[in-house]
Amino acid sequence: MALLELESLQVWYGDLQALFGVSLSLDEGGALALIGANGAGKSTLLGAVCGLLEGRSRGAVRFGGADVLGRPAEGLAREGIALVPEGRMLFTSLSVEENLRMGLLTRRAGPWTLPRIYELFPILQEFRARPATALSGGQQQMVAISRALLSNPRLLLCDEISLGLAPLVVEQIYASLARIRGEGLAIVLVEQDVQRACSFADEVCCLLKGRVTLQGRSDAFGHAQIAQAYFGH
Repeated sequence: MALLELESLQVWYGDLQALFGVSLSLDEGGALALIGANGAGKSTLLGAVCGLLEGRSRGAVRFGGADVLGRPAEGLAREGIALVPEGRMLFTSLSVEENLRMGLLTRRAGPWTLPRIYELFPILQEFRARPATALSGGQQQMVAISRALLSNPRLLLCDEISLGLAPLVVEQIYASLARIRGEGLAIVLVEQDVQRACSFADEVCCLLKGRVTLQGRSDAFGHAQIAQAYFGH
């Protein structure tokens, strides 16, 4: 049975419709690359899945077989859905470790603990007492990923985690994602670097103006097919 299923998902912002009948599925431990140009609806889709768009959506979002569309984000976090948001959204008044501990508030049992996080990202242990905003962009991204992991999710939603980072840092982040996925975690990855996203993920879904234009195994499509789906010409 699929861990995550979207069926005919539609989302509105007031009178503006952002998603039009999106359907997709992701198995336990799988990885899905969600690609598309700015404004395609990628972040909107993640928001609908993790409960940030209450009252704006229709259709179905099933997680572990249960329809969770419209349920609040706090409850979905306790059920095992975690978001690494675009821009990281760290608490500026808190230290690195205090930011990390926010992920523990779900009290979900699982493999991720502070010692495991410090093993994955040793620099965070070294800088644990520093203000989170005193870290580099890449280190802040490590904090955001780690905070999500400490909720011990079954599904990790990653929104533009490499945006604005140096290539070496991006390599480090993706190496950590591979280790994280090795724990059996399912991942939905929104990424502007299409080649990297498709190399990481088993499945790909391309959105264009809120509609699915390409979907399937990530190794089944050539560059020309992806470009056409991405740009619509």
